[in-house]
Amino acid sequence: MTERFESGTDEPPEEVVELAHQLFDWAREGATERIAAYVDAGAPPDLADPAGNTLLMLAAYHGHAELVRALADRAADVDRVNNRGQSPLAGAVFKGEPDVVTALLEHGADPDAGEPSARATAEMFGQTALLPPP
Repeated sequence: MTERFESGTDEPPEEVVELAHQLFDWAREGATERIAAYVDAGAPPDLADPAGNTLLMLAAYHGHAELVRALADRAADVDRVNNRGQSPLAGAVFKGEPDVVTALLEHGADPDAGEPSARATAEMFGQTALLPPP
């Protein structure tokens, strides 16, 4: 079912779209306190851009372990894949971000989720030490 907004359309108001873009930028920058405050105030912890990248995915890919933990603590799905089937853990492995990998694993991320999985990504890029053995 498509959500109807006060404007009577299926499109969110411009200020909502602008806020979402700001949240995605902050996720890339690692603005933990700002994003946590918005999520605590009601922003969806699994907010995703048109490519399916969630705030957590963007934080993981850009190496922000503290933000990854804050979002996971607020019920963000650590295994949610983007539109290309990539998981946050696979992104962190690809980027060689051990602190992010640890944060995701501590929150139950599945090394075998997604396509390619984090485990397959680790093998492809020589990062197998980042993940526990199968």
